[in-house]
Amino acid sequence: MLTVRLDKELEEKLEKIAKFTKRPKSFFVKEALREYLEDIWDVIEAQQRVNATDRELITLNEMKKMLNV
Repeated sequence: MLTVRLDKELEEKLEKIAKFTKRPKSFFVKEALREYLEDIWDVIEAQQRVNATDRELITLNEMKKMLNV
């Protein structure tokens, strides 16, 4: 269980969307958090790949040649 305090403007928007869609506010909070955490995890994975010592890099020209561009 988690308690979150929202500012008035955010709470009002959430309330309006919940009423309009006939879904609970918790649905939108969970979905927004899930999407945000996925984005953060993507950044973390990208940083790990950049810092990996065993990564294989190619130049832009090499990639263009491989793609026949």
